[in-house]
Parts: sequence; C-alpha cells; structure tokens
Amino acid sequence: MTSTRLATAPDTGGSGPPGRAPAGGWPAVVAVMLGIFLIVTTEILPIGLLTRIGAGFAVSDGTAGLMMAMPGLLAALSAPVVTTAFAGVDRRLMLCVFLLLLALANVMAAVAPGYWLVLVSRIVVGVVIGGFWSISAGLAERLVPAGSVGRATAVIFSAVPLGSVLGVPAGTLVGDLAGWRTAFALTGVLSFAVLVLLALVMPPLPPLKATRPDVLRALLKGVHTRFALLVTFLIVLAHFGTYTYVTPFLERTTGLGAGTVTVFLLVYGAAGVVGNFLGGACVVRRPRLVLALAGVLITAGTLLLPVLGNRPAGALVLLVVWGVGYGAVPVCSQTWFAKAAPQAPEAASVLFTASFQATIALGAWLAGGVVDRTSPAAVMTLGGVVAAVTVLVVRLHFVRRDTWPEPVGEDGDAPVRVREAPGG
Repeated sequence: MTSTRLATAPDTGGSGPPGRAPAGGWPAVVAVMLGIFLIVTTEILPIGLLTRIGAGFAVSDGTAGLMMAMPGLLAALSAPVVTTAFAGVDRRLMLCVFLLLLALANVMAAVAPGYWLVLVSRIVVGVVIGGFWSISAGLAERLVPAGSVGRATAVIFSAVPLGSVLGVPAGTLVGDLAGWRTAFALTGVLSFAVLVLLALVMPPLPPLKATRPDVLRALLKGVHTRFALLVTFLIVLAHFGTYTYVTPFLERTTGLGAGTVTVFLLVYGAAGVVGNFLGGACVVRRPRLVLALAGVLITAGTLLLPVLGNRPAGALVLLVVWGVGYGAVPVCSQTWFAKAAPQAPEAASVLFTASFQATIALGAWLAGGVVDRTSPAAVMTLGGVVAAVTVLVVRLHFVRRDTWPEPVGEDGDAPVRVREAPGG
C-alpha cells in the first residue's frame, strides 16, 4: 500500500543503539495508522450526518456546519502548541492520551442533550487532531528496521486519504441504520479499542528531536514551504467548503433519499481511494502534473454539479470525478511539505496539519454562511472557482520557480542551495 511515497523518510534518529532493530515493529505501525484513521473519520463524520444532526437539534445547515469548523480551528492551533509545549514528554504516552480524549469526545457527542455539547466535543477532537497527527508523522523510523521505513511511512500516511474517503459513507450508513448518535458511539468504542492496542504494542518513545519555534519560523521563510501553504489553503478551501454541504445538495437539488445518498457517497469514497493511489504513485516524479490534475478534476466536479447534478446520473458521474481529484490532494500537499523540509519531518508535519486543518475550519464556516443565505448549489459554484484558481497558481509557480530547496538543518537554518525539481 503506497499512498504517499514521500521523497525522504522521516529522520527521527531511531530508537535504539546502532545495529539494533527498532522496537515496536509492524503492530505498532498498524496501531498508529488505525489511530489516524479513526481521528480523520471522527473529524469528517458530521458531513454525511449533517442534516440529521441539524434536524435533531433544530439548527440550520450552516450552524450544523460548525461541527466541521471547530475541529479544524482547534487542530490548527494545537499542532504547533502541543508539539512545542510537550517536547520532552514520551511520545507513546501522548499518543495514548490523545486516543483517550478521542474516545471521550465521541461518547460526549453521542449522548449530548444539546447542540452546545456536540460543539464542545468537536473542540476536543480538534486538539486530538493537531497533537496526534503532528507527533505520529515521523515515527516510522523508530518502529521498524531501516529497510522497512519507506513501507511503514506509507502505511501510516495511508490513513489520511482512506479515512477521508471512507469515513463519511461508512458513518452515513451507520447513521441510516441506527441513528447518528450510534455512529458517534461506535467510533468512540473503536477509538478506545485502538488505545488498548497502542498501549500494548507501542514501545516507550522518548523524544529525540524537539520541534522548536525557531525551526518552524525558518521553514516559513522557504519559498516552497510558502507555496505548499498557499496551494493547500486554496485546494482544501475549495473541497471542504463544498463537500461539507454535499448531503444537503444531493437531497434537495438532486432529489435523493437518505439511502441513495449513502450509496452515492460510497461511490465517491471508492473514487477517492483510486485517486489516492494514482496520486501516490506519480506525485514524487511529477508533482506539478498531479497537483494540477487534482485541481482540474475538483473544478470540473464542483462547477458542473449545479448544472448537471439535478439528475442522479449526472450527480454520480461528477462525484466520481470529484472523488478521484480530492483523493490525490492529501498526498500532494503532504509531499510538498516533506520535500521542502526533509530533515525536519515533525516540523513539516506541524505546518501541514495546521494549514490543512485551519482551512477546513475556514471553508466550512464561510460556506455555512453562503448556504444559509443562498443554496448548496451556490456553494458548489464558488468552490469550483476557487479550485480553478488553485490550478492557475500551480501553473504560475512552476513557470517562475522550478527547483527544490536543500534540507533545512536541525539548527533551523534556512537552505541556501537548490537542486533540480522532478519533472512534470
């Protein structure tokens, strides 16, 4: 399974003396992957259940969309704060604490007597996202022998697109069969189960390289890091500003029932998995092409939905196009950050997490205002325009800049030399 194929494996220094295989092994890698999968699933679970939750608490679709905005905002804030404030704490302990918080947040949402408690639970989810993801991104080299680091890294990172494209339809299906509260309760139980697994198989992981504020500041000075921030902002804004409200669109514009919406989202999820693997196979060698194609597909899917999505066949085809495009987005963004700072993997992961999550929050919040004042179709059109701007930005960037920076040093110094970028 190779969903990312990063340019360089994270350098965490290993967990034992030279010549000795790191502790933990593949069970620990799988536990981390499952933890990220459940975190991503929990974050986007409200998308497929949006109208049901809103109806249950008598709130508008835009207000219900705050369930997507809150975790993104808190994750963006907690990613740098947690990794710097707790730089000296054993990483195994922190991962376990975050999974416990995730389980409690899901149970809190499942039993919430009012919408306010659902939002409180989403704040907790945001803190978990920022902390767990930033810490876990660079663990592969500490868990498996050197020859397996590439595959272990791919397994860990595969949880992001797989959770993104499968979490919504799976949660929607459970919500259809047993109610939205059951979907949250089940996710909470699974989170606790993964916590137990991680506690059993993960070795002690004292921090080896602290992510300091000066390292983050140095990364932000790089032109390629800034490009990664800009293009991540645009493409995630286009996607989540529209996808957050895809269920209301399918119900009201396309005229689908709840069961059919679930099927359509499952098809979208399958298309996203295809896009993830296609993007992962090509992004290292042809980053500009993969990124531009992802933007083009999202543009086509969202812009044409208000035109052709009033019929089920048209909506289904466009969801497939959209799904393939977005499936490649996490691997593209993630790879750009990793290539901009291959020797500072946790710092690069912090910036990736913060930018991605902040934009999810902003997209859901802005689109919520548009939905309440206009319609889901208007949100689709605006998202398509933003996706088209993303394609233009990618093109202009590579016309003017066609090199990759050398790795950022451990002391936070900015790179001074460049090497040729991959073609594409």
